Amino acid sequence: MDLTKLRHIVLWIMLLSLGCASLHAQDNDMILNRPYADTKKVHFGFSVGMNFQNLAITNNGFITDDWEEWYADVTAHSPGFSVNVMADYRIAEHFNLRISPGLYFGNKVVRYLNHKGSPQLELQDHYQQSQNIKSTYIVVPIDLKMSAKRYHNMRPYFTAGAMYAQDLAKDRSDQLKLKNADVMLTVGMGCDFYMPFFKLCPEVKFCFGLKNLLERNRPDLEDNPEVYRFTQSVNKVKSNMVVVTFYFE
Repeated sequence: MDLTKLRHIVLWIMLLSLGCASLHAQDNDMILNRPYADTKKVHFGFSVGMNFQNLAITNNGFITDDWEEWYADVTAHSPGFSVNVMADYRIAEHFNLRISPGLYFGNKVVRYLNHKGSPQLELQDHYQQSQNIKSTYIVVPIDLKMSAKRYHNMRPYFTAGAMYAQDLAKDRSDQLKLKNADVMLTVGMGCDFYMPFFKLCPEVKFCFGLKNLLERNRPDLEDNPEVYRFTQSVNKVKSNMVVVTFYFE
């Protein structure tokens, strides 16, 4: 599943949730839950959710001495798990500053294909290979939350911000080695649903990495050209992520 299809699925899920919540709100027009929840200067919460990690890989068409030309791509996305704590500071009626440090667990499977090879090669390692990159990120997202006017027991919003991510995974000696620290720009949308005792806030966020994560200095592979050829075939690796989160405030 490519990232575009994944985004469409997530958006349809969000629209369906908003539609169901709207119908529920119309049936309970006379009940206004937590009417003063948005007047607090500071409040706290936590969140759980899923993340779908991706890598934007720029290949350079490098040809090895034995005429192999390798290209790398992430062809599928596996859901990971996310958990955060949250602190929210009210700036104005429609604007809040939110910080939500947490942990993102996930993985990316990179596929390598030799464009000058053949599927009929006896040694398939010279035609295709793969690499599973597991990640455990400590993340510190800082978002500006821009909310619409409350309508009964729901209030849609958009977010924009930045996120620092530090991968706790140990150094790897695989085909591609990625740097552990990244900075991402984030945009998202969600909706506050006012329950009798708390707010439930489903949200979809898109994260776009700014740094080239590829570690090109690989002294550990100087004597291993069979693996070093993959690093030589790639110019740039940037991280992207889709995060589906449920906040409880």
